[in-house]
Order: sequence, then C-alpha cells, then structure tokens
Amino acid sequence: MGQKIMFGEGVENTAIIDIVFWVISVSTIVAAIAVVQLKDLFRAALFLIVAFIGVAGMFIMLRSEFLAIIQILIYVGAISVLLIFAIFMTRDVESGSPANNLPIPAGILAVGFGVIAVVVILSTNWLTLSDGISGDGMNSAYNATPTMISGVFTNTVPWIGRMLLQDFVLAFEVASVLLLSAVIGALALIRERD
Repeated sequence: MGQKIMFGEGVENTAIIDIVFWVISVSTIVAAIAVVQLKDLFRAALFLIVAFIGVAGMFIMLRSEFLAIIQILIYVGAISVLLIFAIFMTRDVESGSPANNLPIPAGILAVGFGVIAVVVILSTNWLTLSDGISGDGMNSAYNATPTMISGVFTNTVPWIGRMLLQDFVLAFEVASVLLLSAVIGALALIRERD
C-alpha cells in the first residue's frame, strides 16, 4: 500500500563512514582545543579554520550539503579571513592573549556547562526520521508523509527556506534585527574613534 523507506541501510552502515566520522570529529575537537590553548594568534586562527572545516564535514555527513557550503563560505571564507587580517594589523601576535587569572573557576564553570549539556541531551526526547515514518512523532507534529520526509534529503534548500520564512519567521526576523543592530553598533564605535 504505502512505500516503506529504510534509513541507515545504505552507505551509512559502512566501516569507512565510521572511520571518516571519527577522523573528522577528533580533528575538529583537537583544532578547537588548539584554538583555545595556543598563544600565537595566527596559528590559533589557522586552527579555527580547521575546526570550521570539520564542522562543515559533519554537516556533509548529516546530509546537509547546503549548510556545509554556507559554513565554508561564511565562516571559513569570510570570518576567518577577517580574523587573519585583524591579526596581521595587531602588534605582538606571538605573545597572544595573557593567561587567565582564574583557571580553576573557569574550569569548574566549563565542566558545569558540560554536565548540563549532557543531561539535557540525554533527557530530551529526540524526534528521528524513523519516528516520522512510523507516525510516532513528526507525522503528528508536521503532518509529514514518508515521501515528504525523504524529500528533505533531496530538496534541502526549499525546506530550509520554508522553515525560515513560514514556520520560524519570527525567530529569523529577530536574528536579522540583532545582526543589524550589531553592525550599527560597530559602526558607531568606529565613528567615535575618528
């Protein structure tokens, strides 16, 4: 009667995908730690680029190619280049930022945030594609059919556009106003220096 869609039966179950996942995740975590730990700002910015590329790789593994391209264009292409130009214009790049005077409270705060994140992740009832197909979660929430759910993977950009401009339009507009006010604030700060 209906078409049954099985996810996780194809390429996702191969050992090479597991190896690629672990290589990308370990390199992203190591690069993120290097960004925080290195005193040389230029090398920290280069490791930040590696971390951004790792996040884009995770998006590709999640079948979100559009978000991966946006990640590379905006974060790797624009923000990282801006950071590198800013670093070239500063003095004493090798000395970097001084050490924090409060490493123990900062460590306790970081561990606390980590514990809270793990508790929230483990206690959340995550809706998956198999829930949507079986009718347990997403079908009732979004009135999605199996064909619509499989269409998410083939038509990512229209789905993102529909979510941004119909389902979450208020949050999208608030974020755009926030970014606009940040740009205006930055221009006001630069004007005062001149």
